[in-house]
Amino acid sequence: MSETPLISSSCEFDADTAAFYRDVLETLTSSRVPFLLGGAFAFTCYTGIERTTKDLDLFIRRSDYDRVGEVLRPAGYETDLTYPHWLGKVHKGPVFIDLIFNSGNGIAEVDDAWFEHAGDSEVLGVPVKVSPIEEMIWSRAFIMERERYDGADIAHLLRTGDRRLDWRRLLTRFGPHWRVLLSHLILFGFIYPAERDIVPVWLMDHLTECLREETHAAPPRDKLCGGTLLSREQYLDDVEQQGYRDPRLPPLGNMSPTEVTVWTEAIPDRTPTP
Repeated sequence: MSETPLISSSCEFDADTAAFYRDVLETLTSSRVPFLLGGAFAFTCYTGIERTTKDLDLFIRRSDYDRVGEVLRPAGYETDLTYPHWLGKVHKGPVFIDLIFNSGNGIAEVDDAWFEHAGDSEVLGVPVKVSPIEEMIWSRAFIMERERYDGADIAHLLRTGDRRLDWRRLLTRFGPHWRVLLSHLILFGFIYPAERDIVPVWLMDHLTECLREETHAAPPRDKLCGGTLLSREQYLDDVEQQGYRDPRLPPLGNMSPTEVTVWTEAIPDRTPTP
């Protein structure tokens, strides 16, 4: 990451909510529990675009989750492991903080590299480490639900790429899912045609060559639906009724069948497939 300093997020909350957020940030910091600021706060730090948010997102290693609970319990805060494969919460009445250690599809696990490449900022008067821009793009790039699509966030983050983005590290993060990255880069040139040169020519050449080679090769025989990595709901018929394999499951993915079931049942107004 570039040494270009991040701006501070100035999102405003009511006094009680702000005090809760500040207390959690200060408690974790003083206890030396590693965490990273993410979500709307981090997005503002990178892009300067302010927007309202209902909560605070903190990224942690899964191995640190229990320690977070131990540190915050004496302050009167309770934690719960809402979705064991990627998300927990810290509660104070109706207000909460998300504790994120993976992405919903099980791909973007928070590992040491998140902390090695984090930026520095300040939120609610507290100095914090901010999720790396590469990991923000990587984890958000797969969010393509009917009710939520993070493509605009990706475009705004890419627009800062000439100042702070490590493009080779970003490419490495996507790995075998390079088509998802390419799709966002193509759309970036459509959204910001006068700034399409922000994306390095070598990267576009590399990805389009990968596409050319794959297009001219015989398709795999394995009947796989990668759509479940993009939406937990919109491709369920494919994997439940049409015989397609779900790449969230081993050996391709990191989620267990139980975790996939729990995550599916949490879909709002979910009607189980017969």
